[in-house]
Amino acid sequence: MRILVVALEGLFDTGLTATLDVFSTANSVSAGAMGGATRFDVTTVGVRRKVRSGLGLTIPVQPVTVDPKPDWVIVPALKATTPETLIAALSRADVREVIAQLAAWSAGGTRIAAACIGTFLLAEAGVLKGREATSTWSLAPLFRERYPDVLLDETRMLVPTDVGITAGSAMGHVDLALWLVRQASPELASLVSRFLLADLRSSQAPYIIPNQLAKADPLIQRFELWARRHLHEGFSLQTVASELATSPRSLQRRCHAVLGKSPLAYFQDLRVERARSLIQGSGLGLDAIAAEVGYVDGATLRTLLRQRLGRGVRELRNDLL
Repeated sequence: MRILVVALEGLFDTGLTATLDVFSTANSVSAGAMGGATRFDVTTVGVRRKVRSGLGLTIPVQPVTVDPKPDWVIVPALKATTPETLIAALSRADVREVIAQLAAWSAGGTRIAAACIGTFLLAEAGVLKGREATSTWSLAPLFRERYPDVLLDETRMLVPTDVGITAGSAMGHVDLALWLVRQASPELASLVSRFLLADLRSSQAPYIIPNQLAKADPLIQRFELWARRHLHEGFSLQTVASELATSPRSLQRRCHAVLGKSPLAYFQDLRVERARSLIQGSGLGLDAIAAEVGYVDGATLRTLLRQRLGRGVRELRNDLL
C-alpha cells in the first residue's frame, strides 16, 4: 500500500509522529512475525521545501508527486486549537495549495484520510460534501457553521466513506493509522495494537466537555448555565425558552446549528456529565445521584450512562483507580 503523508508548517507533532510510528511498527512486525506479507510504503511530502512542526522541529519532506498514484493520502492535524487560529491557518498559501491538491487526488480516485484539524482541509476541498464525517469535537460548532453540507457526528471516532475516512481529536491519529493497517491485514493490525497498547476506539463521546461547546454561541452558553441550575428538574422547552427570553423554535434552531442536537439532548448530556462527576467524586449511591440529576431511579441513569458513554457505573468508578 502506497501512502503519502502531507506535512504542513505548524502541524501537530504527535499527530504526525504517531501516524508514522504505527506504520513503521506495522512494517517491522510484518517482517518479523508474518514474513513481510504486508508492507506500507509511506512517504512524507510537503508543498514547501522546508517544513517545521508546531514545536519548531524541522520535518524532512519529499516534493508532492502523483506518479505512481498513491493508494491513500493522510492529512495530519495542524496545531490550531481555537476557531481564530484555525481560520487564519486555512487561509495560508501553502494550506490552500494542499487543499487544491487534495481535491485533485480525490477526483483521481485516491482515497484521503484525515484526523482532528486535518478534517477541515478535506471539507475545504469539497471532498466531504454530502457525506458523513467526524472531526475534533472541540471545534465541532465551527465545522458545522463552515460546512453545513457535511453530515458531522463528532461523537464518533472514525467515519469511513467512499472517498476515505475521517477521525476524531488528537490521538485519533493512532485510531486512523490502525484502521488503515486493518484494511490491509486484520491480523497485523491486532499485533500492532498489542505492541503499542493501542486499541481502536469507537466513540469520542466520553471525552466531550459540553460547556466547551457552549462557548461557541451566546444563546447556547446562556442555555448551558440555566441547565446546570435545573438538572434536577424536568425539562420543558417552553419554560427554558421563556426564561432565556427567546422562542422554542429559535432555541431549537441554534442548538441544531451549533451542537447538532436538540435542546433536550444537550440537557441530557449535561445530566450525564454531572452524574459521572458524582459517581467518581462523591460517596453517594446511584439512586441519590439519579435524583440529583433529575431521574426517578438509578436503573434509568445506569441505562443512560451505558448508552451515552459506553460504560457502566463500575467502569466509571474504576477509571480513577
